[in-house]
Amino acid sequence: MSIKPTAFALRIPDADIADLRDRLARTRFPDQAPGDAWAYGTDVVYLRELIGYWRDKFDWRAEEAALNAFPQFRVLLDDIDLHYLHVPGVGPDPMPLLLLHGWPGSVFEFLDIIPRLTDPARFGGDARDAFTVVAPSLPGYGLSFQPGQKRFGVPEMADCVASLMHDVLGYARFGAQGGDWGAAVTSRLGYAYADRMIGIHVNLMIAAGRDPSAFPKPNDEERRYLGELAQWMREEAGYQSIQGTRPQTLAFALTDSPAGLAAWIVEKFRAWSDCDGEVERAISRDRMLADIALYWFTGAIGSSFWPYYARLHGSAIFPAGGTVSVPTGYAEFPREIVKPPRTAAARVFTDIRRWSIMPKGGHFAALEQPEMLADEVRAFFQELR
Repeated sequence: MSIKPTAFALRIPDADIADLRDRLARTRFPDQAPGDAWAYGTDVVYLRELIGYWRDKFDWRAEEAALNAFPQFRVLLDDIDLHYLHVPGVGPDPMPLLLLHGWPGSVFEFLDIIPRLTDPARFGGDARDAFTVVAPSLPGYGLSFQPGQKRFGVPEMADCVASLMHDVLGYARFGAQGGDWGAAVTSRLGYAYADRMIGIHVNLMIAAGRDPSAFPKPNDEERRYLGELAQWMREEAGYQSIQGTRPQTLAFALTDSPAGLAAWIVEKFRAWSDCDGEVERAISRDRMLADIALYWFTGAIGSSFWPYYARLHGSAIFPAGGTVSVPTGYAEFPREIVKPPRTAAARVFTDIRRWSIMPKGGHFAALEQPEMLADEVRAFFQELR
């Protein structure tokens, strides 16, 4: 198959930036609910200040230039224009590595980690550990979205990026790494495309299962996990229910209000990162706003909900009882949203080669701890080269 990509550079029209600033200036804020800030969701005081910064000081063109510093392309695959970064490795034999983001993330998550993976010698590492990185915007996300296009669940996303790597770029075998939905797609690749995978690495063990009945006689670690899972489902999983049942209704509000969009996403950056309650300790304000602005400018927030809907309506990462036999690595960051025990993971991933407990970081590992995650990815794949 011969599919020709076209080079791409992001350039948001000046008129769209002006329109955004006008909308931000006319934001209507709710009152602050009684009680502690953030107790019921995004803090009004924080969001007022953030919206003011976004309107008056945030430099979108600087973030746009940071993305455009990497080679980018678009290619027609599965009836959509798939956007991706394709960054050659600097070393004697770079390994092709598919790097996959999740929700509410984007390729902006990867701007600091990509150089550490493609050119490790620049950061004091070994050039023999270099990767050639391919980082797509997941179908339906950011620059891989156009109004009216079809929706993708995890299996369809995996098929699309597998075709990108094999059919478009010509990589017979490659590695994959991901967090959040990127971890789900990575796991699906290990299941459905085992013959193409050198190995897979995830920083969210999303495919390990969340059914308490799978632990009839839980040990201490499993009891800890079940307690965390119950707390997560009770207090943190409401967004999954609305995104998974009424994604279109929510899309109206977040497509029309940039402040509403920011409130929806910032709350997750704060709750899921290792920030001690202050999100900008973990994720820079400008990079966080770049991610939010990309959702705004592309109008992709509604389509980004689709994996949640698909999962709640029968689209599994792989069938019940399915296992992944390719070499697997996992980095558990302490502030990850859920942290399944290795016993649960081993039921699904039958060849776990590396299981690392990280000292710092949360759900957005590539954003929060790019050096630490890059070191882990290199260490995992070293024995597979």
